[in-house]
Amino acid sequence: MKTPGLSPVKPNHRIQILDIWRGFAVLGIFVVNIEIMNVVFMNQDVFSEQSSGPFDTVILRISQLFFYNKFFPIFSFLFGLGIAMQLEKLKLKKKNIIFMLKRMLFLWIIGILHILLVWGGDVIHLYAILGVFICYLYRLRKRCLLILATYFLLFPFYDLIAEYIFSWINFSPEKVLANYDFNAVTEILRNGTYTEALNFRILEYFSNLPVLLIALAPIAFSMMLYGAAFVRSGQLLNLENFIFKSKKTFIWLAIITNMYRLIFLFILPNFDMYRDDFFNPIWFKLMVISDTFFGVFYIWLIAWLWFTGKLTGVLSAFQSVGKMALSNYILQSIIGVIIFNGIGFSLYQKLSLAQCFFTAIGIFIFQVILSEIWLQYFKFGPLEWCWRCLSYGKLFSIKKERS
Repeated sequence: MKTPGLSPVKPNHRIQILDIWRGFAVLGIFVVNIEIMNVVFMNQDVFSEQSSGPFDTVILRISQLFFYNKFFPIFSFLFGLGIAMQLEKLKLKKKNIIFMLKRMLFLWIIGILHILLVWGGDVIHLYAILGVFICYLYRLRKRCLLILATYFLLFPFYDLIAEYIFSWINFSPEKVLANYDFNAVTEILRNGTYTEALNFRILEYFSNLPVLLIALAPIAFSMMLYGAAFVRSGQLLNLENFIFKSKKTFIWLAIITNMYRLIFLFILPNFDMYRDDFFNPIWFKLMVISDTFFGVFYIWLIAWLWFTGKLTGVLSAFQSVGKMALSNYILQSIIGVIIFNGIGFSLYQKLSLAQCFFTAIGIFIFQVILSEIWLQYFKFGPLEWCWRCLSYGKLFSIKKERS
């Protein structure tokens, strides 16, 4: 007997607020990423000393308070939530998780190609790897998922574990770029060939593995687990009621987390305990936790505005970008290569912090317009369509039927 085949979510069956959340996350991630595209991690201290101006300081504070470390958790939460929704669908279809594992494999391939061909700052491959674990852990009860999520978020010894593993395999991230200095990196990325810039970006990826494994992976995994737990709890089916009932909780969450951010930025640096070898990691860990939960507040705030009918016109602009989140994420990297590298406008390290910020906003507005136009003629973004076809093992029509 032939069993019903899996099929992708139809555009008219999508939950609008999820696409709005995704679009909002795409904007925030690019505001942060464009700074790294403009100045690689190893050069940021020298560059900031040479080019920081009064307006840049204002943008820096805005970014620290409202952007840094806040949008990556949103994207991670939504990724876990999306996996959980698909697993629920598989359960209804009485299918096993092989489909999801195949889906994660193809996403991992997309991420690796992103690193090899465009930019080393990719996180998609990390999401794909962690997504495999979410597929299996989703069998647990909601309480277990929440406990695991909280544990991975609060665990304080990731740096020690990573140091031990790197030592065991005799890998030193610091030595990967030992032959590069400030001027050499600037010349390669600003005036070098596509191949030269790409070779450096790949090496930069390996040098930044501590950031990926110690700073990003635990946050991503914990937020994916929170997203999965949210679906498991059934709150997604009653989202509007949940948003209104939890108003006070999330407002207090925003106040407390932002208060700590202000203390961390303006008060703690004035005390010796801020620089103390024992206390300094604690302050930074609390900052990461605060930023993560402020990102959760963003999720609540956007949903509250949407369900109360406030700023719906503005929020709707995020929806088209969110429907094509994967395509838009990769497109931002391609645009970044064109802007900063020698194959394009050679603007590497020529833009100030403020110029990067407003460039990101301008590019996002372009993506809103482009996504709106694209979705008038096509059902899915180009990469979303490729991912779907590979995952389901058949060729879907991408064009919309014109009436």
